[in-house]
Amino acid sequence: MMKKVAATAVAAMVGENLFAHVSASEAALGPLKGRINNSVCKWCYNAIPLEDFCLAAKKMGITGLDLIGPKDWAIVKKHGLTVALADGAGKGINQGFNDPLLHDELVKSYEDLIPKAAEAGISQIICFSGTRKGLDDEQGIKNCVAGLKRLMPTAEKYNVTIVMELLNSKVDHRDYQCDHTKWGVAVCEGVGSDRFKLLYDIYHMQIMEGDVIATIKKYNKYFSHYHTAGVPGRHEIDETQELNYPAIMKAIVDTGFKGFVAQEFIPIREDKLASLKQSIEICDV
Repeated sequence: MMKKVAATAVAAMVGENLFAHVSASEAALGPLKGRINNSVCKWCYNAIPLEDFCLAAKKMGITGLDLIGPKDWAIVKKHGLTVALADGAGKGINQGFNDPLLHDELVKSYEDLIPKAAEAGISQIICFSGTRKGLDDEQGIKNCVAGLKRLMPTAEKYNVTIVMELLNSKVDHRDYQCDHTKWGVAVCEGVGSDRFKLLYDIYHMQIMEGDVIATIKKYNKYFSHYHTAGVPGRHEIDETQELNYPAIMKAIVDTGFKGFVAQEFIPIREDKLASLKQSIEICDV
């Protein structure tokens, strides 16, 4: 009897020790409800090689990767994943369509990339407003509309959507102009094409204006993509931060949205893939 008790105790200890060495990201993730199309921004996991990251992401039920440039499109596709939002055109966050002096260069850059994206099965490319540099908001809107309208014939021809990201100008991107939803919506209305939409970044807009769920309900027709991150800090989206992500995801689902929601938080825990897996579970409403 004592031998049996001892054997049971040893087995329990061994089991605990083994479990302690298993990454939480390797534990099986049950079937997802499938109401959210999951993507993730690779730049938040730069230490992990792309091939390995694709395998891990797919295992979690993630079907898309964000902000992937042309040189890596084939690798993503090889693993059965979608480039949900492509990078590779433009001049970065600070130099965008609010500067008319850049329009010729920007239009050429996007017109070169759009057909390649379409051929690769990619339907969205990111763009930016640029920083203000003293430019007032009304003129910034007019400038963006003028530049983006030049792109729309090509975007419409190839069924590729140009997506301008809403970013905060308070913490991360000082002086960025497309920093409020209404400003971005005004650009959308000025451009007047279904091939120009907004990326509603939940983290950034919580910092700038709050009212996330009400904004999603009111302006969702202008949003073709969403990003997540915890506020404050831009880290994990769990109980350590202030946003109620399950409620936000439900609001997105209730609008009938069929695009991608991409995780863009910077994980601070040692097991970064476990944090990513947790975010997928949190958003699975």
